Amino acid sequence: MGLTRKLEILADAAKYDASCASSGAARKDSRDGKGIGSTGGMGICHSYTPDGRCVSLLKVLLTNACLYDCHYCINRRSSNVQRARFTPEEVVQLTLDFYKRNYIEGLFLSSGIVRSADHTMEQVIEVARQLREVHHFRGYIHLKTIPEASQALIDKAGRYADRISINIELPSQQSLDRLAPEKNLTNTKQAMHGIRQRIDESVEAKKAARQIVNRPRVKAPPFATGQSTQMIVGADDSSDALVLHRADELYRDVRLRRVYYSGFSPIPEPSVLLPIKPPPLVREHRLYQADWLLRFYGFDVGELLPKEEPNLDLDLDPKLAWALRNRAVFPVDINRAPQELLWRIPGLGTVNVARILAARRWSRLTLADLQRMRVNLKKVMPFILAADHRPRIALLESTNLRQHFLPGPRQLELNFNAPPPTTPADAAMALSGQI
Repeated sequence: MGLTRKLEILADAAKYDASCASSGAARKDSRDGKGIGSTGGMGICHSYTPDGRCVSLLKVLLTNACLYDCHYCINRRSSNVQRARFTPEEVVQLTLDFYKRNYIEGLFLSSGIVRSADHTMEQVIEVARQLREVHHFRGYIHLKTIPEASQALIDKAGRYADRISINIELPSQQSLDRLAPEKNLTNTKQAMHGIRQRIDESVEAKKAARQIVNRPRVKAPPFATGQSTQMIVGADDSSDALVLHRADELYRDVRLRRVYYSGFSPIPEPSVLLPIKPPPLVREHRLYQADWLLRFYGFDVGELLPKEEPNLDLDLDPKLAWALRNRAVFPVDINRAPQELLWRIPGLGTVNVARILAARRWSRLTLADLQRMRVNLKKVMPFILAADHRPRIALLESTNLRQHFLPGPRQLELNFNAPPPTTPADAAMALSGQI
């Protein structure tokens, strides 16, 4: 099989993995002439640097042959798909050739499991090793690791990669037993804990190296800047509460940089255990919004999803749904309330809250001031007090307030009928919207 045909098969097979982002990578650029590539250059692709610039990645599988029989995966053992396999040298050459043509600025490499988890991991590491040590490639490298591989191999992968990730796939062992019987949630979490420990050790080593004075500085050994994971939404009957509880646990316990939520997409010749239709795209979008509230706005899962409502409201964003359930908290005086309470006002993000806190030191804020900050007045007005505004209490207490915020019929139709995203670019577009 020719290299071009292999690339067609293995690049297409990689499109279902959404956990591909370069935020946090900090490789130096190649201006000194001693290396090629950069994590920070401009490109035409689907990942982003810490300052928000877009970089391009070659996203590909080493092979789509696999020993596992995960029902939701198009590359499962029992799937009738054409198989292909790269050698490590072929992936290295493709990466370098694509970079020199200015197509990419980095590599995202995953693989099916062949022969054994350790053997596959060794092949994946060999690609990164050759790029870094033989060709001095300084672009971004994201390696998908295998939880069943030895910890020593996972540690070795982290020395060459800017980011490593292990997909947890489903939030409970019960779901894994049904749909991915070879996978074990405990093993995955143990591997994640091992990665976190190595990242922490690398950070401490770098701090210690910076504190050395009057002696030649010893450079700390490199290690990945972080790890991420992916959960499939809609392939099983897991509630949004279970998905977010698992994500929150991983953020706290292993300090994940990101959990990606990938709406289940029907695959050719699907297993009878899978749903016939994909979940509405808006469900994935709501999970991303709720995830953002957990990470940056001080919410916890129990607030967003009480026991009596285990799934997110698909019609309203999670913060607005919370506000409607907790109307006694409002209205909030934007000229007096602390930051933590301002964060909970629907329509106010962290940037506008920072602007409000800075501006109110000098004068009492009015609706005109908020408008100059580009705040969505329609969304915030029922929930705030300003120097020239007091909401009608009857509106705040009205049972029709929810109706006031519902999207129009056309938008609802788009939310529920749009197909799930299949590429990182599509997933990024799904994230648009105001918290």
